[in-house]
Amino acid sequence: MKASDLFIQCLENEGVRYIFGVPGEENLDVMEALAEREQITFVTTRHEQGAAFMANVYGRLSTYPGVCLATLGPGATNLITGVADAFLDRVPLVAITGQAARNCGFKESHQYIDIVRMLAPITKWNARIEQPSGIPEIVRKAFRLARMEKPGATHIELPEDVAAEWVEATPMPVRRTTYPQSFPESLERATELLWASERPVVLAGNGVIRRQAAGRGAADRLASFARKLGIPVVPTFMGKGALDYRDPYAQPAVGLRTPISSGSALAEADLVLAVGYDLVEWSPKVWNGRREKTIVHLDSTAAEIDEHYLPSIEVVGEIGESLRALEGLCDFHMPRWFAGIHRRDALDLLAQHREDSAFPFKPQRVVADLRQALSDTDILIADVGVHKLWLATLFPTTSPNSLIIANGMASMGIAVPGALAAKLVHPERKVVAVTGDGGFLMNSQELETAKRLGVAFVTVVWTDNRYGVIALNQQRRFGRTFASEFTNPDLVKYAEAFGLPGFRVERPDDLLPTLKRALDYDGPSLVEVPIDPAAHHELGNVNVRAAHSADETHDQFHQDNHTQGYWAIAP
Repeated sequence: MKASDLFIQCLENEGVRYIFGVPGEENLDVMEALAEREQITFVTTRHEQGAAFMANVYGRLSTYPGVCLATLGPGATNLITGVADAFLDRVPLVAITGQAARNCGFKESHQYIDIVRMLAPITKWNARIEQPSGIPEIVRKAFRLARMEKPGATHIELPEDVAAEWVEATPMPVRRTTYPQSFPESLERATELLWASERPVVLAGNGVIRRQAAGRGAADRLASFARKLGIPVVPTFMGKGALDYRDPYAQPAVGLRTPISSGSALAEADLVLAVGYDLVEWSPKVWNGRREKTIVHLDSTAAEIDEHYLPSIEVVGEIGESLRALEGLCDFHMPRWFAGIHRRDALDLLAQHREDSAFPFKPQRVVADLRQALSDTDILIADVGVHKLWLATLFPTTSPNSLIIANGMASMGIAVPGALAAKLVHPERKVVAVTGDGGFLMNSQELETAKRLGVAFVTVVWTDNRYGVIALNQQRRFGRTFASEFTNPDLVKYAEAFGLPGFRVERPDDLLPTLKRALDYDGPSLVEVPIDPAAHHELGNVNVRAAHSADETHDQFHQDNHTQGYWAIAP
């Protein structure tokens, strides 16, 4: 058979259902092989970056590598941002690029650049297929490494002359990886440290979400552990949903670069049990600047090196199983040391703004209406910008992967292509992409892809005619803004040009009905929401503070929080 046919058979063997990409001359044989097969659907995108972001979110939600494809040269370079985002967000992704024939590599040649070297810094592993017989091993290795903890991007380059050659080979068998149990000595030491602590807290990161999505029950075990020991759980932005926000031990998410609020659970803690925590998302210098906290590292991989993150013990193994074992060893319940929520708690802010009549909108009102429009299991994809900070700090999240936040590479432009991929993974759920007017126009062309495929999701565009985070920081540091403002096209007409319904919300009370109308539409739609940029200066007020009170019993704490309506905003 032709090498290109073997290549596609190997992808099928890995369980690939979708390839997102833009075809090119150097992968014509691959495209022809795809055309003859039925298992894999090729999603033709309007830009390679959109394809990489689709593969990115597909991999994040499914836990199986999302696949994107491009040709050589400019096609490959256009993939870079989405591939790098998967690399730093720890998302399984396999990028496939075409290449000129092998005899072009040693001389100047049209569109030829060394793609393997170019992608090396942003992939866990990548390789050029030099011989057709190597296809089964290279494909198997790329998919295996992409999915292994910590997951990330890998890359395969297939030159056009290799794809056209004949070969006799078959795909390699796929054997899933299991992770070892943590050492009993590590678990015993972690138990001792927890027992000796007075103010322990769990810092839950992206690893908890990943292992829950992979069917390993990490979030379920975390909830059981926290309730048995009476320990508060603070999620990172990408860890939102690790514990249902309505749980008495759930604390607001952290991730801003500003110092953590005095009086908050994390600020007052003397021991931090870091579960699935990734330093790439949030620097430990922010929460352990004086290096005085005892740290217990619990993850599927060993700890990264950082002067502010020096664990006293590392519990390395499958996260859910490690938590189960640790819970079994801890035959104690911690005295209650943190006291409810401060009056400026994130959900109190939402409650205060649910009837806010300001126009342009305050972000708090938009977040409150989004929460009310969506069910617990629906999916919200946050693009990168000031709206991401509002959603990360205020949006009440009930379950893992119901709020998708890119916070490693933090690439603008991910929301629209990401929403399309999310709907392919979970067609039974409602999906909303929330983006600013800056990030929206970076990949808005993929609305045509969504329209063509008939994929239904809502794109909510916050318009304030500026790069909001940059303008906010300029104003705070220098007292003025520079080069951060722009104008927008008529977004309703822009949506209509793609054949989509577009809505511009012009009264606060119209927002929730408009969101519900758009969510009921059987196809992609767009909702424009004008935002008051002055309201972004209130972001500093959403740092939640929990008063410290070590002399009250846990039972009284549990009773108080239920009678006072702990985080009681109905979604």
